[in-house]
Amino acid sequence: MISVIVPVYNGERTIRDCLDSLMAQEISQSYEILCVDNASTDRTLQILEEYKGRITTLHEKKRGPAAARNRGLQNASGKIIAFTDADCVVAKDWLANLIASLEDPAIGIAGGRILSKEPCNHIEKFGEEIHDHSKAIELYRPPYAITMNWASRLSVLKEFFFFDENLLRCEDVDLSYRIFQKGYRLIFNPKAIVYHKNENSYRGLSSEGFLHGYYSIPVIKKHHEFLKMYGHRRWNQRTYFDLSHHLIGSFRGHQQTLSRCQFAFNSAKKFGKMIGSVRWRYVDL
Repeated sequence: MISVIVPVYNGERTIRDCLDSLMAQEISQSYEILCVDNASTDRTLQILEEYKGRITTLHEKKRGPAAARNRGLQNASGKIIAFTDADCVVAKDWLANLIASLEDPAIGIAGGRILSKEPCNHIEKFGEEIHDHSKAIELYRPPYAITMNWASRLSVLKEFFFFDENLLRCEDVDLSYRIFQKGYRLIFNPKAIVYHKNENSYRGLSSEGFLHGYYSIPVIKKHHEFLKMYGHRRWNQRTYFDLSHHLIGSFRGHQQTLSRCQFAFNSAKKFGKMIGSVRWRYVDL
């Protein structure tokens, strides 16, 4: 048995497409779908009721995707767990490809490709840069996985007591770091594809960047000593140079559109880190 866990909060616009794609999986193994409502105030619960008998609907009042996913884990029947988000649509062979990567017991997390849901504009397409799972797992050190396209054995997740519910965002980065520190490997499978509804405006892109920066601070603080081993600096001059480069590029050059997206996201992320540094009394700029 495989358990697919989907947290949802006010997802009336996207949850149908997500669940329909999950129920259309081409896979020989049995699987269940656990959808965890995180105290939605829109029509999400009414929509979930339409799937009664085909999915399991759970409820978690404590806000945050970490608490919602943990509720799903506590009720999961499968030995293998897959996560995606309510604003994602998965390919028909997504689940089969993703869990195939877990055959090696040394693998702690398997992650797949995260592409923009089409049709999409250039800003939504830039979201593929933000959610580049190949870079997150294979290039960045230490690596991390993103829960919109993640699979692990339940035994591994239990070993680390699931997600940290004190984190309202970046809880997947935190759990990835904890799993990696114990010697498990993270693996990227490009054949396991999900399509995510990315932000479609510069305002939305900036908002996403701010939240990334703001909520990254408690995770960096929590793993300070571990990150130091990989050369992490609390003051990174290079990022400010890159911001200047993106700002100049947004007014001239053949990649103006890309530079504008990079500046909108990364300048807001830097501002979020400034505010987060004050909030959590830990400077990381």
